[in-house]
Amino acid sequence: MSDLPMSDLPMPDPATSDPAPRRMADAIRFLALDAIARAGDGHPGAPLGCAEVATALFTRHFVCNPDDPEWPDRDRFVLSNGHGSMLLYAVLHLSGYAGIPIDAIRRFRELGSPCHGHPEFAPHHGIEATTGPLGQGIANAVGMAVAEAKLAAEFGPGLVDHRTYALVGDGCLMEGIAHEVISLAGHLRLGKLTFLWDDNLITDDGGTDLSISEDVRARFRAADWQVIDCDGHDVAAVSAALLLAKADPRPSLIACRTTIGRGLPRLEGQRGAHGGRVFDSDCAEARAAAGWEAPAFTVPQEVAAAWRRGAAERNRAAYAAWQARRAALPEGVRAEFDRRADGRLPDGWRDGLRALARRTVEAAPERPSIEVAADTLAALTGTIPDLFSGAPDLEGPTRHKQALAAFTAENRAGRYLHYGVREHAMGAMMNGMATHRGLVPVGATYLVFSDYLRPALRMAALMELPVVTVYSHDSIGIGRNGPTHQPVEFLASLRAMPNMLVLRPADAVETVEAWELALAHRHGPTSLICARQPLPPLRREPSDENLSARGAYVLAEAAGGPARATLIGTGSEVAVALAARERLQQEGIPTRVVSMPSWELFAAQPEAYRAAVIPPDTVRVAVEAAVRLGWDRWIGEGGGFVGMAGFGASGPADELFRHFGITPEAVVREVTARL
Repeated sequence: MSDLPMSDLPMPDPATSDPAPRRMADAIRFLALDAIARAGDGHPGAPLGCAEVATALFTRHFVCNPDDPEWPDRDRFVLSNGHGSMLLYAVLHLSGYAGIPIDAIRRFRELGSPCHGHPEFAPHHGIEATTGPLGQGIANAVGMAVAEAKLAAEFGPGLVDHRTYALVGDGCLMEGIAHEVISLAGHLRLGKLTFLWDDNLITDDGGTDLSISEDVRARFRAADWQVIDCDGHDVAAVSAALLLAKADPRPSLIACRTTIGRGLPRLEGQRGAHGGRVFDSDCAEARAAAGWEAPAFTVPQEVAAAWRRGAAERNRAAYAAWQARRAALPEGVRAEFDRRADGRLPDGWRDGLRALARRTVEAAPERPSIEVAADTLAALTGTIPDLFSGAPDLEGPTRHKQALAAFTAENRAGRYLHYGVREHAMGAMMNGMATHRGLVPVGATYLVFSDYLRPALRMAALMELPVVTVYSHDSIGIGRNGPTHQPVEFLASLRAMPNMLVLRPADAVETVEAWELALAHRHGPTSLICARQPLPPLRREPSDENLSARGAYVLAEAAGGPARATLIGTGSEVAVALAARERLQQEGIPTRVVSMPSWELFAAQPEAYRAAVIPPDTVRVAVEAAVRLGWDRWIGEGGGFVGMAGFGASGPADELFRHFGITPEAVVREVTARL
């Protein structure tokens, strides 16, 4: 018996036959049971029910190197039903990942352990994605498969030739996002994508017949997937199914018929196995039933060695051959591949943006910021070949395709993905692309549809992924579409999310600057908020500095003495603030205007800078065509606010701004009432 890290175990003679596959699967089961029992909490159903599935995949097919967890050409595995996290931690420990030692498993669900209640993104430990809300992981896997196909088209199969696997449960497949990604993956013929379905006919509520009656297999076949059935408790049968999946050009669903909580006599096959409490008596009963004599948190040496042979030794030749192919590449190609694999932007990527900003100041265009954002993206595509764009059936309104070729089943070299009307899918797939590395995913849609992306946005923020989403139609300024499409609370909602950078530029120059900030934000997602209506040019003086980089800056200084009033605006409403300043100055009230494209960047500045830009001893009034929530931080509870207090209405944009009182006159009244 041994509880040593896998790397410390002596390796037996390779000629020695492996222990029975059942014993290798039982190693997963008892590590999971011991950890869940010790924690007093957890989900035993999936780790016990899918132990043979994981054994077949990781010891016979999965390509990885536990000594180099972030090897770019490794296979990807996503545990979509993340509540069964002990399955993944047990597999990673048995495979030899140093980041998941036995002590980490002992401390399952304890503060500081890498073995969290649900898997949290840690590729250096072998954890490819954060999978909390069901459906997100399954969509992440589709995004990873897209990234693999795109990079293989660029760099060739000698460098990029790996597969993506996702273990999915009934809950994953019931979520609406699953329907979107299953359809799209089949349409794109992502043949290196395989879902292993834990087909146990039960959910936390009870039998699946309580809530579904459709033929799940037929749904996949209709989406042009290969569907394979197998006994999920037969390692050889699962392995044979995986071979069939590799041989088909379509994505594959392997329906693994399993029993939830397999091997736990008190709960086996019952709904309580999903998240039921595991007691020491359960562990003892399970050990007796399986004939497993090893103490808690201990794997028999011969079983541990067999896992290392299957998961690590089996892949060493492939790893060495890949390294040799990489080393033989021309220096420039190798450097570019390494840059992409590391998730770094190319040297000098900012230079073109700075030049574009200077040209934009000179041209002083009056244009919708969504159009400027699209043109800026187009200008960046030559500098940053990793940029990969898409919009859910909104290519026309957002213009975020332009000259980019489409990524299709026939053209893997394309750089624009037609998601169709699938906002949920786009958000989570972009996260999968970002975790995979090699692409810089950009998505474009309307701001009001950000709620469809919200679970994916939150996962991107949790994983600190550099995902950029560009939003159009940012306010009542869209006019006649009406309140269903006029976002009033969305800015506050996005600003409330940790790690999310929210940028709302006021004109074309700030839009170019916002792109630089979005791409530079490498530890979290960015929401770039753009207007559909033309915005007048506000920045008329060239600058070698990105003035938006500090979050807020003085756009127009007070004249005729120290400022008595400070007007703060974002987006299209900065122009309203400037018009109000003119009237206040005419009335002898020295007034400055502050453009504030990013609360987050401004909050990160030194207090002295913040006080210099927004002096607390001046009357402060904010103007934004959104709700007030959050603005008191910058204007104080007694500060003035000109904006929205309810939903919008249908009508021409200029009439709506007057109707809701977002006018220079209203700003002037707010100031004079406080002087």
